[in-house]
Amino acid sequence: MLLVAGATAIHAPAAAAKTKTKKTVPQQAPATPVASSVRFSDFNDVKVFIQELQAKHILDEAAANRFFSEAVHLEKVKQLIKPAPAGKPKNWQAYRSRFIESIRIEKGLRFWEENEATLARAEAEFGIPQEIIVGLIGIETLYGRNTGNFRVADALATLAFDYPETPNKEARQRFFRDELEALLVMAQQSQSDPFAYKGSYAGAIGLPQFMPGSILRYAVDYDRDGKIDLANSPADAIGSVANYLAKHGWKKSIPVAFPAALLLPQDHPSIKEAIDRGLKATFSYDQISAIAGISTRDIPVQISYGLIDLQNGSAPDEFWVGTENFYAITQYNRSYFYAMSVYELGRIIKITKEK
Repeated sequence: MLLVAGATAIHAPAAAAKTKTKKTVPQQAPATPVASSVRFSDFNDVKVFIQELQAKHILDEAAANRFFSEAVHLEKVKQLIKPAPAGKPKNWQAYRSRFIESIRIEKGLRFWEENEATLARAEAEFGIPQEIIVGLIGIETLYGRNTGNFRVADALATLAFDYPETPNKEARQRFFRDELEALLVMAQQSQSDPFAYKGSYAGAIGLPQFMPGSILRYAVDYDRDGKIDLANSPADAIGSVANYLAKHGWKKSIPVAFPAALLLPQDHPSIKEAIDRGLKATFSYDQISAIAGISTRDIPVQISYGLIDLQNGSAPDEFWVGTENFYAITQYNRSYFYAMSVYELGRIIKITKEK
């Protein structure tokens, strides 16, 4: 999850995020930080941030100065975080082909088999279907294969104080400062080294790619060993994903999405208005069925829906009708393509498993 924590406030966790030593998921070798000539001590904002850490009793001045003297400015992170240049139009089928692939299905089956009891427990406790959890972890990191090997402290410090020049630079820097603060809180609570955490160039950690703020708010010790470790414990990853989705609007026992065909021209004002409502399920069944035909009799009529527009480049768009559960997945990553790939990968793995 590139930026799974949409909120920027830092809250105390229900359980401290501690570092484990057990190894249950193969990890990539840590990357050696390549230092630039930039020093964090040269940034005035760093001095203000250190004062904030002192005021919140997270780090004293000496400890904060030691942290920033050890943190490495990573120019590569700045390059990777930049938005892609405008180019080809969005293409769902091209995106889908990158994630709905044989290796992900095979590894998903193995992950499900190895963690079946834990997945069943998470479904019973949180109401999240097992295939959704399996699909999401598969999309995020290929079941732990691609968790990232940047030192999270370096990545977050770089983005918190030297974010690239973009129209939203100020907001993004504030976000990453909050995430850096969350990382330091995690390290303090678990009495661990903040530089020990490895993750993506954006600071996401472990099998489910939680940002530090999301670890504090939503991660759970699901293997009950007294520690939270999303990098090495599949059980903790499973429970944390389930808890996250449950806290972001997942409704037990309702479907996710249905293929649909427009009943009006795509440029009709009613279609445009439905698409423009964005990441919400706000239509009643009667309202959505007036603009989109759904080829199933199994669709519930008492719940809310939204219109999903999957653009296909120069080919016709693909339309689906999504429930609140589809939109809950978009709270993990605010993209229709992402949510649909999670749903489809999980569904295909489930069908394959049941054969």
